[in-house]
Amino acid sequence: MPNRNKKVGVALSGGVDSSVACALLKKQGFEVVGFFMNLWIAQGGCCSIEDQERARKVAEILKIPFYVVNFSDSFKKGVVEYFLAEIKKGKTPNPCVVCNKEIKFGLLLEKAQALGCDYLATGHYAKTKDGKLFRAKNLEKDQTYFLWKLGQKELAKILFPLGEIESKQKVRELAKKFGLPTYKTPESNDVCFLAQTNLQQFLTQITATGLPQAGKIVDMGGNALGQHKGLWFYTIGQRKGIELSGGPYFVVEKDIKKNILVVSKNENDLLKKELVAQEVNWASGVTPTVPLKVLAKVRYGTEPASAIIKEKLGPKKYKVVFTKSQRAITPGQSVVFYGKGNELLGGGIIE
Repeated sequence: MPNRNKKVGVALSGGVDSSVACALLKKQGFEVVGFFMNLWIAQGGCCSIEDQERARKVAEILKIPFYVVNFSDSFKKGVVEYFLAEIKKGKTPNPCVVCNKEIKFGLLLEKAQALGCDYLATGHYAKTKDGKLFRAKNLEKDQTYFLWKLGQKELAKILFPLGEIESKQKVRELAKKFGLPTYKTPESNDVCFLAQTNLQQFLTQITATGLPQAGKIVDMGGNALGQHKGLWFYTIGQRKGIELSGGPYFVVEKDIKKNILVVSKNENDLLKKELVAQEVNWASGVTPTVPLKVLAKVRYGTEPASAIIKEKLGPKKYKVVFTKSQRAITPGQSVVFYGKGNELLGGGIIE
């Protein structure tokens, strides 16, 4: 077993993916240590007592050391407060991207290394090879969209054991084969700290300064159609929850200065071919020459589309032009770039 002298810390969430990742690494001969992160206690969300007990049970079954680490203060400051700040600007942030960079592959990686671990592993569907990051074999579950902020420092120390597994069903079968109690654990897709609450309820609970003011809803011609509850609660492309008769209507723009929500019945008004990306990070650590042909995606649930990174507008700022118009390009969300062989080249925040 060539891995016998290598020690790996595994982020155990209490879910099926991380527990199978842990079992696979132990089977491959690694010395494995489990970590459960206390981040945010929420009903139906992550980091619950039930999650922790499942993770602890997995560690017991696999006969590995188990640690509970408390990153709740850092998570609140670095992830939740970032989320709130972006919402207040009228954007639709992606907190998972920040959490992966700052918490999972930041604080937890540091903690694992402090305890002598050579690597940190998670249950993400992704692949690494020679310092490069690639989409998972299971493209339907691929999570590289949330990992674009990672660089060479992190990629040299990360393992993704599920990267070559072809389906979620196969992961559950492996969990059952290993005798793990997580093989029936339900899927978790929501933002963890929102859990079973909705955004409006969350903001009401967490925001001491009160909620945003209601304002006008207008059509593309500026004609008043009704009142919105506050621009924080809407995102580009949204159809449900607008509460206008004669619809459906789609949110096409948020005018923060005037506190106006612009909607349209024509879904084609959501189509755009260009965007500006800021805070761009290149996973290789090398800034490529532009113009550069890439495949790019502007949200997690879509396939990468043909595009050109046309010009550099600043140190980490680029103009991106798609071959075909994309639906609901949303400020605050991530645009992620892929190259040959499904390699993740980098990504940025849509401005």
